[in-house]
Amino acid sequence: MNSHYLKPAFDNPVSGSQQSFRLALKAMAEPGLPYELRLVETLDTLAPASYALALTLLDSDTAVWLSPALDTPAIRANLAFHCACPVVEQPQDADFALMLAAETGVIASLNAGTDRDPELSCTALIQLDSFEGGLPTLWQGPGIETQRQLCLPVDKAFWQIRQAVTAFPCGIDMFFIAGEQIMALSRSTQVNFQVEN
Repeated sequence: MNSHYLKPAFDNPVSGSQQSFRLALKAMAEPGLPYELRLVETLDTLAPASYALALTLLDSDTAVWLSPALDTPAIRANLAFHCACPVVEQPQDADFALMLAAETGVIASLNAGTDRDPELSCTALIQLDSFEGGLPTLWQGPGIETQRQLCLPVDKAFWQIRQAVTAFPCGIDMFFIAGEQIMALSRSTQVNFQVEN
């Protein structure tokens, strides 16, 4: 490992991890609501909130897959040093997958769990430029009082793939990240395209 790649993690590892974990849980409990996660700086091509989630969710027992855009020597070195997580070459072997919006076709290859062991599914961390600019969608389900309209900058194929891998209790839980913000999409959330009048 080249030490010159190493960057700081949380100022206080215990409180930083706890704060980030509580925020991740809150986001997953309220799909479609953005939350600020300002605990670390950018790490190479990883946004600050992506890096914070990685520091919080990854450890020696969680295999991670990095998409080509996020598979850099600096990111690998810091994940190895701070998280000790194994990096796998095949997405289907991952417990967590980090990717950009343009690389989300790989979601079709991720482990969606089984009816007996749905908790073994992969969680996807998807880095976006923002939370605006895409097709209007309506989200419904647990944690949403009626419905939420979102326009995430992902293409229609992404939503089709997501629907294909979702058969509750199986499915892929997702975190969307834009800079220092996170937003969650749980497998129990139904997403439909908004019909224009």
